[in-house]
Amino acid sequence: MNANELKLLSPVNVGPLSLSHRVVLAPMTRLRSEADDSPSAMMVAYYRQRASAGGLLITESAHPSYDSRGYIGAPGIYTDAHVEAWKQITDAVHASGGRIFMQIAHDGRQSHVDLSWGNAPVAPSVVPYETTVLTQDGWVPNSPHRALELHEIPAIVESFRRAAERAKEAGFDGVELHNANGYLADTFLQDGTNTRTDAYGGTVAKRARFSLEVVDAFASVWGADRVGVRVSPSGRWGAISDSNPQATFGYFADRLNTYGLAYLHVIEPRVMGTETLEEGAEPVASSFLRQHFFGPIIAAGGFTREGAESILQRGDADLVAFGRWFSSNPDLPERFRHGHPLTPYRRDAFWGGNESDYIDFKTYDEELQAQVVAESCTSNE
Repeated sequence: MNANELKLLSPVNVGPLSLSHRVVLAPMTRLRSEADDSPSAMMVAYYRQRASAGGLLITESAHPSYDSRGYIGAPGIYTDAHVEAWKQITDAVHASGGRIFMQIAHDGRQSHVDLSWGNAPVAPSVVPYETTVLTQDGWVPNSPHRALELHEIPAIVESFRRAAERAKEAGFDGVELHNANGYLADTFLQDGTNTRTDAYGGTVAKRARFSLEVVDAFASVWGADRVGVRVSPSGRWGAISDSNPQATFGYFADRLNTYGLAYLHVIEPRVMGTETLEEGAEPVASSFLRQHFFGPIIAAGGFTREGAESILQRGDADLVAFGRWFSSNPDLPERFRHGHPLTPYRRDAFWGGNESDYIDFKTYDEELQAQVVAESCTSNE
C-alpha cells in the first residue's frame, strides 16, 4: 500500500492533542536510571531520538514512591530531583515537536524487600507467586508479599495523585495508569489475584474501585482528557488471571468510557504479521473493548506495519504502539512511511545495560551515510 494511503500515518486527535500520525512509542522498561531513580542522560537521548513532529511517546513506567519499585534501574517520580531530570526529557521531546505521556505504576507483589526498606511487597491479597526481580545483587527471586490493610489504600492512591502532579511539573502532556501486566492496579482488578471480601474485593465493581480511584486522582490533576489507562485483558505476565475476563474488562471499560479519557491502551496477544496470533493466544482484545469504550484505543502487541494498518482499517484501534521495533529504529514512523527495512532489535539489551544497543541505533539516512563512508574507505585502500 502507498504510504499516502496508510491510515497509520494519518492525523488523529488524542484528548486535546492533535497528532500527525498514529505510530506510538510503547512504554518499555529499559532499566537505565541513575542510582537515585532519576532519569539518566542516556534516557534523555533515547526519547529525543524517538520523538517526531506530531508523534506520541509513552514513557517506561515511573514509580510513585520508593517502596513501589520492582526493579532497580527503573525511574521514579517521587522526588524533586526526579522532576528536574524528567524535564530534560520532556523538553527534548517537545523541541522535536513530539508529545509525551508518563506511565505511572506501582509494581505491587513483583518486588523484593531490598527495594522497600526491608518491608514485604504489597498486593490486594496473598496469592503465592514466583518470579525474579532486579536488585543491587542482580536478578533474584521476589520476596513473599502481604495483603494491604484497608486503611493503607488511600495513601497509595494519594501517592499516584502526587506523582501525577510531579509529572505535570516536569512538563508532560498527560499521564497513563499502568493497569496491566500483573502490577498492583491489575492485581486489584482481576479475581485470580484479588480475593478480598471488603470494599475492594468480591464483585467486579469493588475490584475496579482501586483503579478508578487512581483515575479520579489523575483526572483531578490533569483533567480526564489527558489521562490514559493501559490494560492487558489477555495477559498472563505476573501470573495474572480472572475467572471471567470479558465481564471484568467489559465493566471496567464501561466505567472508563464515562470519563472522557485521552485513550484506552490495550495490550493484545502478540501479533505475528497481520492476523496470526501466537500459539495459544486468545482472540484480540481491542475488538471486544471497542464495544464498551468509544474514545481512542491504542493497540500494542508486536505489530508489524501491515498488522497495524489492518487493525486500524478494521476500526478496532485508532493508534498502534510499538516497543521492540521502536527500540532499534528511532525513526520508525519514517521507515513505515517510505517502506524502508527495519533494523533488528537486540533483546539482550532490553533490561539494563549501557548506551550499546540503546542509543546507538541509526536512522535509515544515517545507515545509508555510514554505508557510503564505509564503501569509500574500502575503495581507497
